[in-house]
Amino acid sequence: MKNKPVGAFFDFDKTLLMEESPKLGIRYLWDRGMVSFAYVVKIIIANFFYERNRISDETMANLLLTFYRGKRLEAFEAGAHDYYQEIIRPHLAPNILARVNTHRENDHILILVSAGIRYLLKPVAADLGFDYLLCTDLEQGPDGLLTGKSQGPICTDTNKRSLAARLARDLDMDLLRSYAYGNHHSDIPLLEMVGNPHAVEPTAVLRKVAQERNWPILSFR
Repeated sequence: MKNKPVGAFFDFDKTLLMEESPKLGIRYLWDRGMVSFAYVVKIIIANFFYERNRISDETMANLLLTFYRGKRLEAFEAGAHDYYQEIIRPHLAPNILARVNTHRENDHILILVSAGIRYLLKPVAADLGFDYLLCTDLEQGPDGLLTGKSQGPICTDTNKRSLAARLARDLDMDLLRSYAYGNHHSDIPLLEMVGNPHAVEPTAVLRKVAQERNWPILSFR
């Protein structure tokens, strides 16, 4: 009997990427005069509370999405490849990138699963050879303009696990033999789904859970 496929689920920010991608993005936009001072202040304040676990991943993501209100998606899609090459790719974590390559060599199914936005993550998935991308989509209004909200749920926390579990069912994946990589305690539902969870430069909460459950703890390099 043919073995069921094995999956390798990778979170993006602070896992495969050594930085928070919104931080890189806001700096990029600020340097080009494309983002307001008020928006930057709002995000800095929200991030202060986020880093202290006072607001959730989903709340933080929803605040970040307000930047897109009234804009056209096509304008961002057009520059996504160059943005990836210039800004994102230099910050990929060497040790975790090596894991991606090893899983590919072992014919594992590669899944990038992130709260990040699709247009930003598509060049990442294409360049690194991911088979599937589970992420957040931007909502467009009847006028074709972005609403500043997500289309469907933000791909984080239990939503991230639900999307990953649905894909695993569709592919008849062997989850007991599968792998997952995450850095944040909001990734715990995803990590618990597989037989081989890995914590990458984890938050204090995730580190404690990983140590209690004997999950491997990895560094970026």
